[in-house]
Amino acid sequence: MLSLQPAIESANLARRVGVILGSALVTLFFCLLILARAACGRLRRADIDRYTRRWSALLLRLVRMRLSVHGALPDFTDGRRYILLSSHASHYDIPASFAMLPGSIRMLGKKELFTIPLFGSTLRAAEFPSVDRRNPQQARKDLECAQRMMESGIVLWAAPEGTRSRDGQLLPFKKGCFHLALDTNALIVPIAFRGIHEVLPARTWRFNLGLPVQLHVGEPIDASRYSVEQLPELMGETRARMQGLLGEQPRVAPARGRMQAQAV
Repeated sequence: MLSLQPAIESANLARRVGVILGSALVTLFFCLLILARAACGRLRRADIDRYTRRWSALLLRLVRMRLSVHGALPDFTDGRRYILLSSHASHYDIPASFAMLPGSIRMLGKKELFTIPLFGSTLRAAEFPSVDRRNPQQARKDLECAQRMMESGIVLWAAPEGTRSRDGQLLPFKKGCFHLALDTNALIVPIAFRGIHEVLPARTWRFNLGLPVQLHVGEPIDASRYSVEQLPELMGETRARMQGLLGEQPRVAPARGRMQAQAV
């Protein structure tokens, strides 16, 4: 029987090295460009939006990703606060989101990313918020900073799983981004990627080229309709919608009716 699954073209060693070097050079170029403009006082938010999209498009081109978008895109200019909550199965989730979605999107990144020489300074100059996941007190301060960024018009991108899934299925959610959504009365936009986990499987350097990847955008969830006491329900609703976008069957809820979640 003829298989309808796309053939996976695994990159040989030379191509892997080419993708890694090409990605590093592209990233270095945009880091230097952003830092130079920031040093001259000429870096605007619109410039960062444009640079992140160009950087993302070039990274996707290096692996020849065939990316398509499914679902209605929200109007991020309507004055509401938005949080994009994404499935996380590959390093390419982030550039794929930047390349295909509108708005001034900034990733809520883990603290360790901001310690990388040059790259960390670029993230700060480009208004990317960080969160210290190992220090709950500092994490709360970090989320307050992210809240101020959202109030200024930034669309926050976050991965509630906190780490990459090996098989593309959802891992347990952390609570931090949901607290932020409640504190800001944000609209949560669930997004999920199908097939992206095969482009660069988690914790490997095995690139697969030319794969079709689908970015599915779900209906927004109005966090202002939930109280702090209803946090588990908000997390459960978000998870159910993301599972639907991934084509997963929702798991049976625990007897208490509340999903288990990890702390920040």
